[in-house]
Amino acid sequence: MGDKNTDAMFSEDELEKSEENRAVTFSQFSSSIRAVVRIRQKYQLMKKQRMERTAPTASLHSANLLSPYKDQRSTSPKIFTFDVAAGNSPVSVIKKRKRKKGRVLFPNSSRRVLPTKKQSRAKSCLILLCVVVFMQVYNAIENLDDHVLKYDLEGLEKTLKREVFGQQEAIEGLLGHLTDYLSTYVHKKPLVVSLLGSSGVGKSHIGRLLAQHFRSVVGEQLVMQYFVLHHCPNEGDVPLCSETLTLQITEMVTQAEEEEKIPLFIFDEIEHMPTELLDTVEHLIMKKDNNEYLNAIYILISNLEQEEITKFVLQNFTSNSVTGRGHISKELNNLLQSNLKKHHSLWLEAELLPLTLLEKSHVMECFIDEMSREGFYPERSHVERLADELSYYSVGEREFSRTGCKQVVAKVNLL
Repeated sequence: MGDKNTDAMFSEDELEKSEENRAVTFSQFSSSIRAVVRIRQKYQLMKKQRMERTAPTASLHSANLLSPYKDQRSTSPKIFTFDVAAGNSPVSVIKKRKRKKGRVLFPNSSRRVLPTKKQSRAKSCLILLCVVVFMQVYNAIENLDDHVLKYDLEGLEKTLKREVFGQQEAIEGLLGHLTDYLSTYVHKKPLVVSLLGSSGVGKSHIGRLLAQHFRSVVGEQLVMQYFVLHHCPNEGDVPLCSETLTLQITEMVTQAEEEEKIPLFIFDEIEHMPTELLDTVEHLIMKKDNNEYLNAIYILISNLEQEEITKFVLQNFTSNSVTGRGHISKELNNLLQSNLKKHHSLWLEAELLPLTLLEKSHVMECFIDEMSREGFYPERSHVERLADELSYYSVGEREFSRTGCKQVVAKVNLL
């Protein structure tokens, strides 16, 4: 009996619990329905607002359709809804905020898509051309310096100033011509220099110093010393001498072209050279259409017009008119040019360098130099006594030697 009572009690409790569960489930179901209704109302409201914005003519019809839901929404408690006032929905607020934002403006100097810059080929070619021209000019300047240094003209200048006395202006003129000509290798015509002056003033000595110096810098094969009385003493041999001279010069010029050097040709005692040989030398010197025989130096040594030079010196070189030694005016060069072209047209192509008369002080320097070479002590009184034995031209307080330093060697050899 006790067990039956207990079973009955349990069954009654279970019935009560099942009834309570049913009540709870029904309340939850009703609240879910209300939530669905509210969501549907909210959706309809949002749809109406959207339609009002897009189609104003259909706004009244949409309002009539949604009027029942408005009443129900107005009677529903606000605490359980997410409704907001008309025109204040989150979507409209967000859209209004977006409308307040202005357009993104870019600076006038910039663009969203930068245009591609097309490089001009002409500009690149111009830059390349400028670089090439600069390199050519730079290399040309460097080659000029290298070409001059190869001939050691500074050493030649020191030698000439040490060995030649009283011819400062002639030495400077000769070095100026050599420097200008040897600065480059390609020339339009050969360099022709004519050394003129009286006997004993240093013409042949300058020629020997030039030959010695150039043999040391360009080689023995590219230097010629041609003495007319030695190489062609007989008049009957002049045609053969002309052919031989032309052949020798051609060989030397050809070799110099291969070695990119400039040969030196020294013609001494040219006043004794026959006209046929002078024509041969002129033919080699004259400018031609081709590039043969253009890169060469010719030194013409003679005592032509020595009387005119002596007369000009004695008339113009007084103690008050000239302050420097060995000064030769342009008037003398013009006078010599007009007289030399009568002798032969070869001198029209030559640069004239007249050598002046030597003064007594210059002759004394020659004695001192020669005595030192021969091993004698150059005592001053002894040198003056030897210098007084020579003959001079007297012009005011200055004395010019008639024979220059030509007799110095003979006088020293008698000691």
